[in-house]
Parts: sequence; structure tokens; C-alpha cells
Amino acid sequence: MKNYFRLILIQLNGLFPFLYPFSHLFKNFNYPKGIIYYVRDYFDYSRSVKKNNPFKILFKNTYPIYFDRFEEAGELPRHYFYQDIWAANKVYKSKVKTHYDLGSRINGFISHCVVFCKVVMLDIRPLKSVVPNLDFVEVDGTNMKNIKNNSLESISSLHAVEHFGLGRYGDPIDPTAYIKAIQEIQRVVKKGGDIYFSVPIGRQKLMFNAHRIFNPKYIKDLFKKCKLVEFSVVEDKDTFIEKVNIGDYVNSNYSCGLFHFKKL
Repeated sequence: MKNYFRLILIQLNGLFPFLYPFSHLFKNFNYPKGIIYYVRDYFDYSRSVKKNNPFKILFKNTYPIYFDRFEEAGELPRHYFYQDIWAANKVYKSKVKTHYDLGSRINGFISHCVVFCKVVMLDIRPLKSVVPNLDFVEVDGTNMKNIKNNSLESISSLHAVEHFGLGRYGDPIDPTAYIKAIQEIQRVVKKGGDIYFSVPIGRQKLMFNAHRIFNPKYIKDLFKKCKLVEFSVVEDKDTFIEKVNIGDYVNSNYSCGLFHFKKL
């Protein structure tokens, strides 16, 4: 019964995303307490602020934040924090001068890499921002026809391919898009080149239209032209473990598989 209720909430959130902020009312029991603290602090500040202080309270400028006082010092985005560090460290140690990336986060992994090397970002969506050491190519990852065969030394695709072909990001519906993307990644990398790849792993299934979850052995089999150099993981409970046995994670719920391949 719980699972059905959860599914209904997920569907409602998809239909009415503007209701999302109000979900805190149901899942955060500190909400009433936060309001009380806010009102108390509002009047405490109003009473204590000096006349010559440039930062006086004006009701029209208030911006209530109720929950931060109850949170920890920082929050790590699920999977992404460890994933981005893992891959950026690999690229850094490789000493490659130009690294290509397909679909990964610009405000994580890519921002790490532009500190020490040039990055060419490949994405189906446009990018208007201008960032030093970053070039951008708008391209469909399932058909990178503007990139030559066996031409790249280093490429990554982190937490991206699981979305391909589901329409979530405006791409065409294609049930085999993830296979085409993996084939394209292998096509453009030269012999001996490095591929850094990550996707959600565990019991294989489709969570339409959010993402796919892959059996990690299936991913290994799809990279037919490559040798698996390393498999690491961010587990279901967000614990990062390096160099693990790929077979130990076929029954995970929602882990993140980190694959380092080298093209044969």
C-alpha cells in the first residue's frame, strides 16, 4: 500500500510541479517550529537594529527560510559529489590536454576539469554561458557525426546516458538510444583512449521518463571494444567504494556504477 501511495505522489508531482515546495509541509516536521523561530527572529532583529544601519527589515523584502537551522553543515548531491571527484581525478592523472564530455553536469565534473585542462562539452541542449577553457558542441549523443572515428584521447559521460531516448530533455523517443550512445562513444575514442562512464546500477528496469537503472554486467558487455580498467561504486546509502567486484551490485536498488574503460 505504501508503494502505491508513493507512486501516486510521484505522478502528481510530475503533473503539478508547482506544488513541489509544499511537499515540505508533509515531510518536514520542523516546519511549524521553523515558522515560530522566524517570527521570533523577525521581531528580535527589528527591535535591535540601529537607525543608521543600512540593513533594516522591510516586509516587502522578506524572504523566509524555515529549514536551514535544522540542516547539517552541507548536503552532498546523491551520487554526483563522489562521482565527479572520481572522474575528475582520473582525467587529471591522465594529463590529457583536451577532454571531451557527453552530457555530464557543467556545475560539477566539468567545472572541476576546466581548472586543469581544456574541456569540449557535448550536449543535445544549447549552452549560452561562456566559460574559460570550455568549448561547447551541440550534438545528439546517439549520432556524433561531426566527430571522426578513433580521434579522441579521453571522453566521459556521467549520469547521462540513462536518460537518452526518454524525451525528458526534449530528445526524440528511442528505446535503444542508450545503446547507440555507447556505440558512438566507443567509435570516437582512439585505441588506448580512456572512457569514464557512470549510470545508475542495480536491478535492471526503466523508471519512465526519469531514467533507466542498469545491471552493471550489462553495461560492461555493451562496451565490446573496451577493457574494463576499474569499477567503483557509490552505494545505495551514498557510500563511495573504489575498485569493487562488479557482480556484487547487480541487486542494488539505486547505486551509481563508475566505469573506467580503455579502448582496445
